[in-house]
Amino acid sequence: MQDVQRDQALTTRWVYSFDQADPKNRSLLGGKGANLAQMVQWGFPVPPGFTITTEACNEYWARGGKFPEGLLDEVALAILRLERTAGKRFGDAFQPLLVSVRSGAPVSMPGMMDTILNLGLNDLTVRALANQSQDPAFAYDSYRRLIQMFANVVFNVSLEPFEHALRAAKAKHGVERDRDLPADAWKDLVATYLKLFAEHVGQPFPQDVNVQLELAIEAVFRSWNSPRAIVYRKAHGIPETLGTAVNVQAMVFGNMGDDSGTGVIFTRHPSTGEPVLFGEFLANAQGEDVVAGIRTPQPIADLAHTMPHVYESLVALAKQLETRFRDMQDVEFTVERGKLFVLQTRSGKRTAQAAVRIAIDMLHEGLIQPEEALLRVDAQHLRQLLHRRLQGTDALQVFAKGLPASPGASVGRIVLDADTAVEWAQRGEKVVLVRPETTPEDIHGVLAAEGVVTTHGGMTSHAAVVARGIGKPAVCGCDGVHIDFEARQVESNGVVLKEGDVISVDGGTGTVYVGEAQMEEAKMADELKELLSIADQVRRLKVRANADTPEDARRAREFGAEGIGLCRTEHMFLSPDRVPLVQRMILATTSAERQAALSKLLPLQVSDFTAIFEAMDGLPVTIRLLDPPLHEFLPREEELAERLEELRAQGASEDEIAETEQLLRQARYLREANPMMGLRGSRLGIVYPEIYDMQMEAIITAAAQAKRRGIAVDLEVMLPLIGSPKELRVLRERMEEIAKRTMEREGVEIEYRIGTMIEVPRAALTADQIAEDAQFFSFGTNDLTQMTFAFSRDDAEGKFLNVYLDREILPYNPFETLDTEGVGKLIQWAVEAGRKRRPDLKTGVCGEHGGDPASIAFCEDIGLDYVSCSPFRIPVARIAAAQAAVRKRMTG
Repeated sequence: MQDVQRDQALTTRWVYSFDQADPKNRSLLGGKGANLAQMVQWGFPVPPGFTITTEACNEYWARGGKFPEGLLDEVALAILRLERTAGKRFGDAFQPLLVSVRSGAPVSMPGMMDTILNLGLNDLTVRALANQSQDPAFAYDSYRRLIQMFANVVFNVSLEPFEHALRAAKAKHGVERDRDLPADAWKDLVATYLKLFAEHVGQPFPQDVNVQLELAIEAVFRSWNSPRAIVYRKAHGIPETLGTAVNVQAMVFGNMGDDSGTGVIFTRHPSTGEPVLFGEFLANAQGEDVVAGIRTPQPIADLAHTMPHVYESLVALAKQLETRFRDMQDVEFTVERGKLFVLQTRSGKRTAQAAVRIAIDMLHEGLIQPEEALLRVDAQHLRQLLHRRLQGTDALQVFAKGLPASPGASVGRIVLDADTAVEWAQRGEKVVLVRPETTPEDIHGVLAAEGVVTTHGGMTSHAAVVARGIGKPAVCGCDGVHIDFEARQVESNGVVLKEGDVISVDGGTGTVYVGEAQMEEAKMADELKELLSIADQVRRLKVRANADTPEDARRAREFGAEGIGLCRTEHMFLSPDRVPLVQRMILATTSAERQAALSKLLPLQVSDFTAIFEAMDGLPVTIRLLDPPLHEFLPREEELAERLEELRAQGASEDEIAETEQLLRQARYLREANPMMGLRGSRLGIVYPEIYDMQMEAIITAAAQAKRRGIAVDLEVMLPLIGSPKELRVLRERMEEIAKRTMEREGVEIEYRIGTMIEVPRAALTADQIAEDAQFFSFGTNDLTQMTFAFSRDDAEGKFLNVYLDREILPYNPFETLDTEGVGKLIQWAVEAGRKRRPDLKTGVCGEHGGDPASIAFCEDIGLDYVSCSPFRIPVARIAAAQAAVRKRMTG
């Protein structure tokens, strides 16, 4: 009867045994706990255990760092049940049960939270473990590991005093490897560790195993809000409200001799996606030795020779897990005296290249459907596949070779610690973080760096997993590299590099080069083309490009652009041969003078537009008339003043001096207190109508020439920075008159639409009136964000935006991801109001948000017609638009 009551108690709020939990409830059990429950219920060889829920963690924090009522009682009942299952007793002097205590959030955060192994060992149980295993060295090695880990995780004591003692013990006994120490040495080392613990913690190591367990559970709860976990959550957009579960699991031991060991496998290659077993193994070791990068492990293939039966079991296990979970798995396992145990499995972190291949391969294998294949790829990470690679490395000296832990390439200055990486990156330097191995405390440096190099660790070490997850190139296990922190330098094969020297990192080959390599453009793989084809069949949103030159237009079309959503004509004015003509136009004091300068620009603009129409041939092209303030085409006022002084001092000609004086006067005249809210955009077209007249004439002339050559033209003319309906009406009527005269002259009829860029809040609020004269709205979300927040982007990002993000005043950078609560409401209001007045109103986004997956999802939700982004982000946008359509259908 008591057993029944205890079993029923386990179904209460805070604790669930693996065999009783609902694997579908990941939010409650965390990802690790849910998968352990699922594997146990499927019959996989998983050590028994139980999960303390994420709700318990959240309640712990809500109560100011106190356990929820009844939690410890439920834990005690769960331990009793675990004792029955394992046939051992917690703290027993003859058959001791040892447990691991691990974190497990609903979203995987590898290495960011804490783990304690071998819990339950003390001065009494260690002797029992030695007798039971007939291996005192193993028992005392396990005990010293617990003491060290407990001091570090629970009491935040540095590992260094313990590591120093271990090095001294190995030196004393003349051995290089931990496992070669004799049993007496381990006993002596445990005594030393206990003294170090008391010295650094201020109290003895707890001999009560229940106290150990309580402190360990609390440490895992606390680690949810550790600095490294917070940084990781912010970087990956993981909500802080999720909390972490705690998994308490019976220990199995990989450090019981050469027929034991521990390892990590991926069921497919996490860098390439190849359908091969990939991973590493350490004989006579515990799991932390692998994931922490303390020892460089062996490739998993070597296990086929040293433990062939275990290898065969692993291959079969990998196949079963992948089939059951329908995704590539990252599996942590232990072999105890020849018997295989699975400690955890999760969907494996992978590169963008691997994600695409795995999704397509699994689609072909019938494991998933097309829409599932789309959702298996992080659209944001696809940019990795379109980035550059190292080129011309034959001319560079190889500095080091290691494991190709995360593909891609980077060039940067060497930095030797995470804080320096952040500091240098904030001042604009590109840096490569070089470390013995990275730890979770280095996460801010990894995020700031262009790439990572470590001297220790393997393909499943912290550096490798984190780098792959965030798309940074990494080379790990460069054993020949020596780091001298005191001298702030690194040495390899006799080559010494100082901190600040430039290196090039090839994460695909595992090679580090001295100096700066060139980069080459990436090529689109067949698997990505197939995934994009699926996306194009699924998505509703069109994807256009922001393209200002014929070269941009051609590249955009190669990436699958369905038109140009923004052609910024001012960029055509900035080439060296055109700037003097633009400056002459700005310096004009009469309309006639201005017209004369513009007449020289007219044929150049015609040539530009004709080439763009040719590149897009039949796809829509939206051309925005001149937008920025005129002072941007002049040298800075300070530079002009200095040049004038130099000309006078050098005795330059009167004409040259007079021209510079005129430029300086005009620069001072055009100077504005806030130029982004001054004489620019449509205001230029009204104050200086000749500018827009020339541009409209050039556009229609180019369209007529293209049409005569058999090129299909789908033309949209965009009037920027409209703030009132009357502004738009005045400009539209004038543009229509210019277009009419030009078409009569060319003898060609051109169909075109006139619309506006909504980037002023007032325009969004009066959208119903503006829609009377606008045939399309293109939302310029960069400026709309600036004006809605009253942020100058350059000033905000340089001075205070990081503070707002760190203090969570803002959840994310609104210039990277659209602010749906403020800016988004203006867009939605404008779309709804505009379509009430003009049902066929075409709407789109052409700011940088057009390439951001989260912003694209919002565009899908409110029914925009298209997004427009830079050419290299078009594949990202195509996938993201399809994912948004799928998720919208899934949620109804």
